[in-house]
Amino acid sequence: MKFNKKEQKSVSPKMKINKNTIKRLLKYITKNHKFTLIIVVICIILSSLASVASALFLQILVDDYITPMLEDPNPVFTGLIKVIITMGVVYLIGILASFIYNRLMVNISQGVLKEIRDEMFNKMQTFPIKYFDTNTNGDIMSHYTNDTDALMHMISQSVPNIISSTFTIVAVVSAMIYLNIYLTLVVFGFTFMMLQVVKFVAGNSAKYFIKQQESIGKVNGYIEEMIDGQKVIKVFCHEEEAKKDFDKLNEELCHNSKKATGFANILMPIMGNLGNLQYIVVATIGGILYINGMWGLSIGVISSFIQLSKSFGMPISQISQQMNSIIMALAGASRIFELMDQEPEFDEGYVTLVNAKYVDGKLTETKEKTGIWAWKHPHHDGTLTYEELKGHIEMHNVDFGYEPEKIVLHDVSLYAKPGQKIAFVGATGAGKTTITNLINRFYDIEDGKIRYDGININKIKKDDLRRSLGMVLQDTNLFTGTIKDNIRYGKLDATDEEIIQAAKTANAHDFIMRLPDGYDTFLESNGDRLSQGQRQLLSIARAAVADPPVMILDEATSSIDTRTEKIVQDGMDKLMEGRTVFVIAHRLSTVRNSKAIMVLENGRIIERGEHDFLIEQKGKYYQLYTGAFELE
Repeated sequence: MKFNKKEQKSVSPKMKINKNTIKRLLKYITKNHKFTLIIVVICIILSSLASVASALFLQILVDDYITPMLEDPNPVFTGLIKVIITMGVVYLIGILASFIYNRLMVNISQGVLKEIRDEMFNKMQTFPIKYFDTNTNGDIMSHYTNDTDALMHMISQSVPNIISSTFTIVAVVSAMIYLNIYLTLVVFGFTFMMLQVVKFVAGNSAKYFIKQQESIGKVNGYIEEMIDGQKVIKVFCHEEEAKKDFDKLNEELCHNSKKATGFANILMPIMGNLGNLQYIVVATIGGILYINGMWGLSIGVISSFIQLSKSFGMPISQISQQMNSIIMALAGASRIFELMDQEPEFDEGYVTLVNAKYVDGKLTETKEKTGIWAWKHPHHDGTLTYEELKGHIEMHNVDFGYEPEKIVLHDVSLYAKPGQKIAFVGATGAGKTTITNLINRFYDIEDGKIRYDGININKIKKDDLRRSLGMVLQDTNLFTGTIKDNIRYGKLDATDEEIIQAAKTANAHDFIMRLPDGYDTFLESNGDRLSQGQRQLLSIARAAVADPPVMILDEATSSIDTRTEKIVQDGMDKLMEGRTVFVIAHRLSTVRNSKAIMVLENGRIIERGEHDFLIEQKGKYYQLYTGAFELE
């Protein structure tokens, strides 16, 4: 199974981490958490100061208490005990401050991720169908899992660690300068070496962490596709080829992860050894200067300075280590914002669907549910007209291509009057489903016009247009919840009586009542416990409860057996009564009673008419019906 176009488009080839990504992320962090962040910063400062105070305490302890006590034959321990207690209080404040800011950062990170997930999901609901046709489900899911997990780690751990380390560095440098400027310059020399190492290692690590995030998206997309197509893989003995293709993607992920983790893992040992070398050099130089009585150094000052020099190297190591997490999180943020920045479905429509009633023979809008719907059409001169929703659909000279350079429908014209059944037949790829996609405005036409009750559908708001249409597809989609909930999906305010009536219309009531909990039977995993025919009947019931004037049946019986088809077909016949219906079918026996049958070939309508008329013509439909030519 080779990688298809859909997979190739799933990941941006040039995903960049830029200043805009960081600024947008900071807005999420600060927008609703300013007060909490202030407390976090205060706690981080207290924790950093407590850490530095412990090093300075050594100088006071050694020079002011231990050394004099060693020289005093009768030492008094009162002062030493007081200063130890004081430092104990300082340590306790530092521990509490560290505990508080870590807890608060967990709350902030979870709050930010909730906001991001909410916005991602809400934004995703506005995307056109084209977005989901050109991106794998697995790659889209990775935005909600891998990318948000990386963000959580950054916000809850990496950011506070870097802030804490930054404050610690400032405090440590100030303390070192206070103790001895010359030894401070020695430490700065080692720091320059450390920064060069960090620049080299972190730069390479960042590059591969970004590639790792992209590879994860590809792997997730492929796994999702393989799970969905597992039956096909088994039937065609495609396991080995699937393994090879997965191995290529997995090998790419492994390579990028090895590189990223490899550079990340060597950083700490290098920084640790440089820190130890710095410790030895500072101790040696300090000892030599003390022995020679230079720069007024004392044992206490040297002890504190050695401790401070180690404290200086540690936050630098922590910052360099956390940079990998931050880079990975920012790569994830770039992918998330890339999703959020997708163009929403454009809707220039202004004609809406409203409840209506006739008053003195004139159609007017009402808030009551009268069972009559009308198109509310505002005009440029400020007037309003109401056109009753009847389901009269016309297509005039329509051209369309999913890509501008590849036209798949050519000069298509058709007329469906209210209550008529129009059937589309033709080989796969002839353009049957494309026509129904255009009626729904999942895609917009290149040229021509589509009118609904005399109104150009470009003028109708998409939500209102789609509310007037019902669809029963070959692949049913049932959602986690009860059978009642799944039928009510077609009309959220439907009563239990309406749901039962819709199920009876669809011939689904009998099998539902045989289930353990009837209409309250809980479904999971797209209703896997039900047969294909039962799922299809629920799909028909869902369309029936919506009670739309126009129905689209897209090969709704092609994946079920002949016996079940009769039950489903009977349910569909009831559903189709009095409605404008568009039927796509491979089984031509289901379209014999259609008012008009459209035979499509290569995006063109080559024949049209009733069944008997087309049989008399002995053209392509005759060949299809008699078996002289089979649908592919």
